[in-house]
Amino acid sequence: MKQLQNLIKYAFVFLLVLPFSLFAQTIQTSGKNASVNEDRMAKIDGLVQQYIQQHWLNGAVTLVVKDNQVVQYKAYGYANEATKQLMQRTDLFRIASQTKAVTAVAIMQLYEAGKLLLDEPVSDFIPAYKSMTVLKSFNEKDTTYTTEPAKRPITIRDLLTHTSGLDYPGIGSASMKAIYAKAGIVPGFGLAKQGETLLSAMNALAKLPLAHQPGERWTYGLNYDLLGCLVEVISGESLSTYFQKHIFEPIGMQHTFFNVPANEANRLVVAYTEDSLHHIIPWKKTMMGVDPNYPIEKKTYFSGGADLTSTAMDYATFLQMLLNGGTYNGHTLLSPRSVEMMISNQLNFKFNGENDFGLGFEIVSEMGAAHGPRNKGSFAWGGFWGTTYWVDPKAHLVGIIFTQQTPNSHGDITQKIQDMIYAALKN
Repeated sequence: MKQLQNLIKYAFVFLLVLPFSLFAQTIQTSGKNASVNEDRMAKIDGLVQQYIQQHWLNGAVTLVVKDNQVVQYKAYGYANEATKQLMQRTDLFRIASQTKAVTAVAIMQLYEAGKLLLDEPVSDFIPAYKSMTVLKSFNEKDTTYTTEPAKRPITIRDLLTHTSGLDYPGIGSASMKAIYAKAGIVPGFGLAKQGETLLSAMNALAKLPLAHQPGERWTYGLNYDLLGCLVEVISGESLSTYFQKHIFEPIGMQHTFFNVPANEANRLVVAYTEDSLHHIIPWKKTMMGVDPNYPIEKKTYFSGGADLTSTAMDYATFLQMLLNGGTYNGHTLLSPRSVEMMISNQLNFKFNGENDFGLGFEIVSEMGAAHGPRNKGSFAWGGFWGTTYWVDPKAHLVGIIFTQQTPNSHGDITQKIQDMIYAALKN
């Protein structure tokens, strides 16, 4: 009888807890969180308004999710300062390199499906990468160079960790920028030649030397464009279609696009930069050859490293899925073990002298945690246009700060907001 009573008791507890555990997988937008000091969190408003009044920033959207619950979600300033169009929480932002995390998830999905191995050579899928060369010497006067053979093939893990030796046009090293420019290689967002595809562009990239031997060091580069190309080659779908079918639709990311639909274009925040006196001015299409209207122009080159446009809540949903261990609202995108691999250090050196790097993310090390509020194991990245995010598994927290300005001589606001968020946490 006692055993039966215990069984009934445990069954009752299980049935009581189960709905809440399923419910907690999704981000809740109502209610209060007892572990957050609301008065302290509200002080973020004054800080952001101060930056806007000082003309150090035109606008921003911030979003904090603690224990699957929204505890701060605000829009500040202007989406278009010239017309005084107020920023809305649902406005669209160019998230640039925040695209990389989505591409990493796509690669890990193909890994789980047995379609690839992380230490498999890229040349198994794209033959052009079979016999790569490495830059040996570079002549600044005429941009000529010499090369030597790569000691080993580039692997998929090299790409995920930015250790392949691929560099970035426009923002990379001086020698590789010159080599890429001479060959017509361009960054992903909005710069691909009309009608160009990922495969044609990546085949052209394979003809050029690597900046260093594969695995030798960390170099930010076109790794995720090449990963996006791998997704297309292996899946047989365009990267845009793959993301939509296998990532966005299952977890309800309804406002994340490579090509922003015409009926959503009015929600695209204006992109800004600074003049020589650090005054904020609109970004012009002649700057760095980047037309800020690229999100609304139809494209066929889908950059796996830099091309998505999204909202704060959509991206928070994606991050919450990772924090949940690969599942959101009953849909499993990845297994918990795959997510664990993604947010585990992959390097035998510090990629920036302090923190670690996983399969797509910077990971806060013990030293990094001592220098700032993010707990050890937090993972993060950001985007060219002034967007940033982080996920803190220990605090069970997702943080998003979206602006649309680069460069920003007052970009310290991001660190200040982050510090204030953690100051508002009771545990």
